Amino acid sequence: MVSGEMRLAEKRSLRDSVIVVTGASSGIGLATTRQLVGIGSKVVAAARRADRLESLVSELGEDRVAAYPYDVNAQEQAQGLIDKAIAVFGRCDSLVACAGFGAYGGILDHTDEFLESMILTNIGGTVWPVRAAVRHFLEGGGGDIVIVASVAGLRGGGNEAVYASTKFAQVGLAGALDRELRTKGIRVSAICPAGVKTEFAIGYGRSAGDPGLDDLLQPEDVADAIVTVLEQPRRMRTTLWTMWSMAEQS
Repeated sequence: MVSGEMRLAEKRSLRDSVIVVTGASSGIGLATTRQLVGIGSKVVAAARRADRLESLVSELGEDRVAAYPYDVNAQEQAQGLIDKAIAVFGRCDSLVACAGFGAYGGILDHTDEFLESMILTNIGGTVWPVRAAVRHFLEGGGGDIVIVASVAGLRGGGNEAVYASTKFAQVGLAGALDRELRTKGIRVSAICPAGVKTEFAIGYGRSAGDPGLDDLLQPEDVADAIVTVLEQPRRMRTTLWTMWSMAEQS
């Protein structure tokens, strides 16, 4: 037995930390927003569905959540994420990029228009807010970027080729940014869950009410991982975190 004082893992307090969350109106983004507010953070909740954002503000309080109706495909709106955080809460400390969608099926199973939308949303919708955040963090001496990707970005399955390609892009972006920005005080993490019980791909390879969805990860599981990464002391960083339910084969 090793003698000496037992030391618990250090956690960085996120109380009053200002965090932008994209895709905040549903799924992982919604669960993340709720968990962050629950520990005292302030959140700019960004998503296309303004009605859901307003409901979220009513639920959690306008002193803790600011709604930013946001189309991730609109490059010119990305800087507004940071501007909103500064205008309402005085600063921006972190970005959590959750916005995106997917579909299951073979390479020929969806229209060109649908696949183009998925590519633009998942890749461009991550790149544009990240660029806005990096500009701000470089001026302020550092910050955190968490990109919610997928295990599909590490080994694509046979029924998700185009979706997997967008997730490979997110994982590559996170890894490259980590190497580029680490010495400038900016931490970049990729969170890569397997199947999660969300609205993801409902109607595009998943069916609402499918009992198999209950065996998947819950949005709160992924949100907890995001919060854990943000709470790590500044001396360390998590670059890649994969997550699986017990029911799925890795």
